[in-house]
Amino acid sequence: MPLLVEMGWGGLIQAPNTITWTDITQFTDVVQGVTITRGASDEFSETQPGTATLVLDNADGRFTPGNSNSPYFPFVRRNAPIRISAYRIPVRTGAAPYPLAGLADDFDDERVNTTLWPNNYGGASEVSGRMRVPVSTAGSAAFQSAREWTLTGSRLTAKLVTLPQVNGSSAAVASMWVNSTTSGTRLGWRYNALTATLTAETQTAFFDGSAVSVPYSAIDHAWVRVREAAGTVYWETSGDGYGWTIRRSLATPAWVTSQTLAVEFPTSRTGGTNDYAEWELVGAQVRPRFYGVVNEFPVEWEGLYSKVQVSCTDLFKWLNRQPALKSVLAQEILAQDVAGVFDFLSAYYPLTEPSGSLAAGDLSARGCGALVLTQAGSGGTLEFGGDGLAATGDTSATFTPSTATAGKYLAADLGTAFETDDTNYLPMVSCWVKTTTASRAILGLFSANLDNQLILGINASGSLTVETANDGTPPVVLPIAGSLTDGSWHHLYFDDASKRIYVDGVQIGTTLAAASLSSLRILHVGGYRGARLFNGQIAHVVISHATGPIGGTLAPLQYNAGTTAFAGETADQRIIRLARYAGLSSVTISGTTHDPVAGQGPGGSSVVARMREIEATDSGRLWAQRDWYGITYQSRDVRYNPSPAAETFTIDYADLEPGISVADDDQKLVNQVDASRPGGATQRVSAPSSVLAFGPYDQDLDILKMSDNAVLDAAAWLVSRYANPQPELREVPIEAHTMASYLDILDAEIGNYFSVYNLPSQAPTPSMRVTVEGYTETIKHNSHSISFHTSASITDSVWVLDDATYSVLGSTTRLAY
Repeated sequence: MPLLVEMGWGGLIQAPNTITWTDITQFTDVVQGVTITRGASDEFSETQPGTATLVLDNADGRFTPGNSNSPYFPFVRRNAPIRISAYRIPVRTGAAPYPLAGLADDFDDERVNTTLWPNNYGGASEVSGRMRVPVSTAGSAAFQSAREWTLTGSRLTAKLVTLPQVNGSSAAVASMWVNSTTSGTRLGWRYNALTATLTAETQTAFFDGSAVSVPYSAIDHAWVRVREAAGTVYWETSGDGYGWTIRRSLATPAWVTSQTLAVEFPTSRTGGTNDYAEWELVGAQVRPRFYGVVNEFPVEWEGLYSKVQVSCTDLFKWLNRQPALKSVLAQEILAQDVAGVFDFLSAYYPLTEPSGSLAAGDLSARGCGALVLTQAGSGGTLEFGGDGLAATGDTSATFTPSTATAGKYLAADLGTAFETDDTNYLPMVSCWVKTTTASRAILGLFSANLDNQLILGINASGSLTVETANDGTPPVVLPIAGSLTDGSWHHLYFDDASKRIYVDGVQIGTTLAAASLSSLRILHVGGYRGARLFNGQIAHVVISHATGPIGGTLAPLQYNAGTTAFAGETADQRIIRLARYAGLSSVTISGTTHDPVAGQGPGGSSVVARMREIEATDSGRLWAQRDWYGITYQSRDVRYNPSPAAETFTIDYADLEPGISVADDDQKLVNQVDASRPGGATQRVSAPSSVLAFGPYDQDLDILKMSDNAVLDAAAWLVSRYANPQPELREVPIEAHTMASYLDILDAEIGNYFSVYNLPSQAPTPSMRVTVEGYTETIKHNSHSISFHTSASITDSVWVLDDATYSVLGSTTRLAY
């Protein structure tokens, strides 16, 4: 059965490095099978969240939510992580010595294959789909092959599923060895139960003085492999049998290339209580098919037979559950993380409350108190909902005092946790201000006893001042060159670690002679302790703590976010930025053509909606990965001029399943486009000959390009490709399980392409190359059917000077964009 279904009980989909996977394949109904759908139906459609459905045998109630008798209790619950893989067990061919990759056994028939393992000893057996090797005080035990293998240019792979325990022993070991003809000369992996280490070894006389050990991790070291390639032996581990990490390498020993080898999985124990080690899927070649979460575990009965029919969704379910994004500036602040420095957000007051509010809240989620409207003297106003930074769409707080000592300001006790953080870490303070009034205080932070004080103010000349004290004396005033009183928005950032000040993203001057601060706790905004009341607008007050300088990184980021919303960065950079806002660090960028895109400053949209805007703007492709918690963004140039040498596979028409057809309808026809961008012109591109022949097929295109010319190029690209679409294969059904190219077929991912050749004589051409847009697959016992949703690869061909294929006048002279 080429299927591996694993659950991450108790794990979090967004923390893949902490998930320990449990194999539940034996409970999966392989008659009904597992059905997986990914991608899109065609190139015009957005990729959809990937789904998987399967039925689990629930005879003992192990998949019943809330069942305390379940071995998985209490983690049988919605959104439990799941991953599904297919694998191939190679069959050796030819004559000995065979490549070690052909030593393959999934142990699923409950009897030892004595052709592969003729020399077992010590009670080693096959139990429940696994190789079971006793770890006994009675003596060594092992699965052992005949001497008929070679490691040169090949590999030995296995999954270690049950570890021997210490059980009071002075030694307990399970190993995987490739044995030479000399006793004690061997290489492989060894697990030591007493030290809980996994060791990569090449032994002579049963000893390796340079062995490399790693603390065993069921997450990272579930699979082990030894591999030889081009004169080097590699020891590798994997968490899923697909992606491998090299743990050790060295020049290939002479005996590896000159001798016929044997394989052994031995165990030994000295003293203590007996148990066993188990291995499975020796030699399996794994291909991930799905990575996501179970939506629910609905328990059903047919008489007394209980089953659970589960549906699963990939990473896009998690992404779609994320709250609507705030403004790009707010998201940058909330997602701050400076490499190489421990830093965290301690208090964040956007000051974006609606008009009429009497307080401003903290968004750091660290429990700081609200900034409360506070009266000094009498008169003055403080209103929320005023105009803010145009690029963000945010509002601000407007302070209008009667005098410098009569009016309203905001005050908050940030709490004991903040005070403790300020004792242990260095404070960083930033905000945005807009004013024409000098001799005022913007904000102040001080300790409860007033020994420590930090004030950002404006002096009589209109220049910024940094005022600090740490001994109870009046703060020392440090003037900063430049003027803030020009009626424009300015960003201020004070870094206490470096003692530097940044204005509008740029460091001003050198290191300040500022006092070292501690135990800050009280925050005043729009004045300081009832005096020097600010007259103007303030927004986005931020306090962070760190172990070192971070202002040089964060000040320019926050300034650019607030003024341009990062307009002009390329599409791939924007996708990575948006993923970071969602807490997603694994983003694979495929391709190199990524155009500059406009800003997406205001909040309100979901992260997926924002990504889709970029995808549409750049003619890219976005999807969730099937092997990991991550997304892939593919640029349009990946599809340009597909090379036969880069095809994922090719397939004879005779090997396809029934039902294939060539489509030549008007489903994709587009010959007239009205295209626009925010704040730009609306422009029309048409193909007159197509309009004349077929009538108008209109489409509107509203995209985030940086210029009207770029919009025009995008519209021309669309019309040039679809004014007269060529006949194409839109569905290619394959029964892949019996195909020699099975693994190549499984490697086909969205955006890959393959050719169908030897088409019937009635076809437009003998061979048609197609691009994968998505697929639906069903994995059953001895069956793996895949129906690829495809488009014509020739649609994305572009002109290449003097190329025999791509510079043919009138047919392949489309310019790339």
